[in-house]
Amino acid sequence: MADIERELVKRSFDCHAREYDALAQVQQKVTDRFAELLQSSLSEPASLLDIGAGTGRLLLKVSRLLPDTDLVGIDLAFGMTKVARDRLKQSSRAAFICSDAENLPFGEGSFDIVVSTSTYQWISPLEKAFAEVYRVLKPDSSFSFALFGEKTLFELRDSYRRAVAESGGPVADRTHRFATAEEVIAALSASGFSGCSVHEEMEREIHPDVPALLRSIKGIGAGNAARTRDGGLSGRSAMLRMMEIYRENYGKPGGVQATYHVLYGEGKKI
Repeated sequence: MADIERELVKRSFDCHAREYDALAQVQQKVTDRFAELLQSSLSEPASLLDIGAGTGRLLLKVSRLLPDTDLVGIDLAFGMTKVARDRLKQSSRAAFICSDAENLPFGEGSFDIVVSTSTYQWISPLEKAFAEVYRVLKPDSSFSFALFGEKTLFELRDSYRRAVAESGGPVADRTHRFATAEEVIAALSASGFSGCSVHEEMEREIHPDVPALLRSIKGIGAGNAARTRDGGLSGRSAMLRMMEIYRENYGKPGGVQATYHVLYGEGKKI
């Protein structure tokens, strides 16, 4: 897989900010599940940072659980921060900043807890980004997150690769590579975190057909963000073959299945 194109990710999520919540059903499930897991371990932190805060869905939940905590959300896409500000306009303790997770605009030891959902699958290498989290955390604090793992959209990636193989030509692999649980734990440890853990859960969606799935992925701004010089599956015949393979292998009553492999992780700064 080619490198992640950061500006493409930024533009994509910025353009789809207003429609994101209506389309991002799996991401909403992940946020709700994450909030449930987080609630069982939260004390009363003075400050909390949400990286990749998106439309502010998680911070709205946190603001109700922790009304006296100062909340900061950052997102690479300015459009997302605008939607988030509107969502939390009644909270005087919430602030939003358009910024980069790989270069956090905060001093060392600024936060009691850092959280994130559905963000770090778009960042590579993880070690650098996790090291930034470690830097801005206070001692005896924690980092909790959810990201999409290696089996995410495996049906789409498998169908794509089969179609590429059938084409017989030297076609670049344009599919996104998601991290394994082992790679995530290794990145946490390499960044200085202790007590690192990851557990895995699966979320599945049924879409009416493959074009509907592709429109959904594009609509939430999560289209492929890898650089490539090859046209890949842009040819109509190859795209149609990919859809045929998908339907043949992953068709279900009512449509086609799409799997999201969610990694819920944690690391502590001692």
